[in-house]
Amino acid sequence: MTEFLGTDNGRIACEVTGLTAAAEEVVAARPEVVWDLAADVTRVGGWSPECVRAAWAGEPGRPRPGARFTGYNRLPNGFEYEVTCVVTEADRPRVFAWVVLDDTGDPARPSSSWRYRIDPLPGGRSRVRQRFTHGPGASFLREAAAEAPNRAAEIIAARRDGLLANMSATLRAMKAAAESS
Repeated sequence: MTEFLGTDNGRIACEVTGLTAAAEEVVAARPEVVWDLAADVTRVGGWSPECVRAAWAGEPGRPRPGARFTGYNRLPNGFEYEVTCVVTEADRPRVFAWVVLDDTGDPARPSSSWRYRIDPLPGGRSRVRQRFTHGPGASFLREAAAEAPNRAAEIIAARRDGLLANMSATLRAMKAAAESS
């Protein structure tokens, strides 16, 4: 875990914690169909540009609060890493959410949190919103920004922009899957 000392690193910690990114799509499918796709973490590797695969940890592997899964990610520069995630909400057909644990393993202080919110629309359609929130725990982003304080704003903005692009791509692919089922 990175320790922040001094004004610049304290400022960086504040700028990174709470960083959010959100994307949404309208899908021509019922909320139950969309939720089932969003909550099936084993399918995300087929949709996400960053998360190349995910697998439930333990049995039975299903979307319920407290369930854990591992995400295997690859950044555009080729850097690969894995994260442990804990489901925090699994309210079919409305919400599926999880936190990404940092090295402390404390779900109350995650590296980040992710959430799908699915709302019904007229005509059997759904609006799906995906939201990412950084912190308050340790992360690669926090460490990278702290190690290069003169470039911190650029590093943080690049990560936010990458997240937005990846989330939009993921939702478009999920939409295609939902609408073809």
